[in-house]
Amino acid sequence: MKFFLDSAITDEIAYALEYYQIDGITTNPRHVQASGKPFMKVIREIAKLVEGTDKTVSVEVNPHFTTYAEIMPEAEKLASISPNFVIKLQCMDATFKAIPELAKRGIRVNCTLIFSGSQALQAMRVGAYYISPFIGWKESNGEDTAQFIQDVVAMRDNYDFQSQIIVAAVRTGKQIVDAAVAGADIVTAGLAVYKEAFEHPYTQEGIKRFTSFWDKTPYE
Repeated sequence: MKFFLDSAITDEIAYALEYYQIDGITTNPRHVQASGKPFMKVIREIAKLVEGTDKTVSVEVNPHFTTYAEIMPEAEKLASISPNFVIKLQCMDATFKAIPELAKRGIRVNCTLIFSGSQALQAMRVGAYYISPFIGWKESNGEDTAQFIQDVVAMRDNYDFQSQIIVAAVRTGKQIVDAAVAGADIVTAGLAVYKEAFEHPYTQEGIKRFTSFWDKTPYE
């Protein structure tokens, strides 16, 4: 199981790389806006943070681009910036056409905004490097996300597709665990989600108690 950071804030990424040994980064237009920096500037800064590693950075094509003719040159332009970049494309017909053509040019695609098993199946069929089923939004809508991920993993394994599954829009530690149990390859979550998931009130209580015992005991 790999952990990706869902962020375009370089300080958060640097922290996650140093303290959590994060395996990769995913970005989207909301994260780029939150960084307060122009798109091209921030993705180049992120590229520098992972330079010389095999950690991937998913970088999204302008979501206004919804045709094959629009997607292809922009995907090639972004991919040329860094060998770590994987091009993030929305799940739609133009993307299904673009994925194999970009693969011929050595460009990897993360097919994003996947909300159904049939969308996941098609993205895997055409050769997406990553597929990103979103669970946070679905769970908020009352849907069974654990079964959703189990189904996607089963389809991938049944037909020996090579796509890696990134469970996206992860909001809780339980969702991280559910994704791991289901056999997903990767989860991507924000720094605050990881921080909360890696903490526990009993751990803090244990530290408090042990510190108290330590302070009442001679060292030598």
